[in-house]
Amino acid sequence: INSGHCDPELQYTPDHVAGPGADIDPSQITFPGCICLKTPCLPGTCSCLRREKNYDDNLCLRDIGSGAKCAEPVFECNALCRCSDHCRNRVVQRGLHFHLQVFKTDHKGWGLRTLDFIPKGRFVCEYAGEVLGVSEVQRRIQLQTIHDSNYIIAIREHVYNGQVIETFVDPAYIGNIGRFLNHSCEPNLLMIPVRIDSMVPKLALFAAKDILPGEELSYDYSGRFLNPADSEDKERLDNEKLRKSCYCGAKSCAAFLPYDSSLYCPLEKPNTREEGKV
Repeated sequence: INSGHCDPELQYTPDHVAGPGADIDPSQITFPGCICLKTPCLPGTCSCLRREKNYDDNLCLRDIGSGAKCAEPVFECNALCRCSDHCRNRVVQRGLHFHLQVFKTDHKGWGLRTLDFIPKGRFVCEYAGEVLGVSEVQRRIQLQTIHDSNYIIAIREHVYNGQVIETFVDPAYIGNIGRFLNHSCEPNLLMIPVRIDSMVPKLALFAAKDILPGEELSYDYSGRFLNPADSEDKERLDNEKLRKSCYCGAKSCAAFLPYDSSLYCPLEKPNTREEGKV
């Protein structure tokens, strides 16, 4: 990683850490391991592969951008699994494989680009930081001004029984290189929740297409890229502040950065609502 001299106050972490309001410590191992000791991990025999193989023989995420209705969650083999460290269902946990560089952009502050060619489907990096409860998320957002950068991301996973699993991550103070990724309305990365040791997902970013050396890396902050949208965002916040302009330069640019209006609600009084569970 070539990071230059940016954000010296950032406390770097390669993994999520438990922040205020987090219901689960993301460092705890909560999943059982598979027993694939003498045979490779395959669907039907490996307990970690719920549906089919997650990755192909080139370690690329399968079916990325295939037109599926939504991104499927991924479960990798974990620390309790009896399979080897070379198991093909261990990709995100192996960390970075490409040379990435933090650089200063013209209009978007810091950005992240690749120095290597990245094939479509390959894992690029995580978006790691503090895992927060919803009240802490709202508190931090309320303290922001229109000039402050907002790194908080809200991931909502819709389960088959109608339940919604929420995960809130903020790498503003404790995080990794994923915090330098900018938004694009036509991104080259796709964020996928990947679970390894814990129910708290790693927010893994995969190449949505072949990416050439020198290209800036980006993803869609709204999560709509290759995913259906439930409703349209409003163009103004509840406090009537204008939304921030988008400078991605894409032909389909929406002109404004996405935001989650539910996180801009007034702070609730203590003990009036249970923290959002992850």
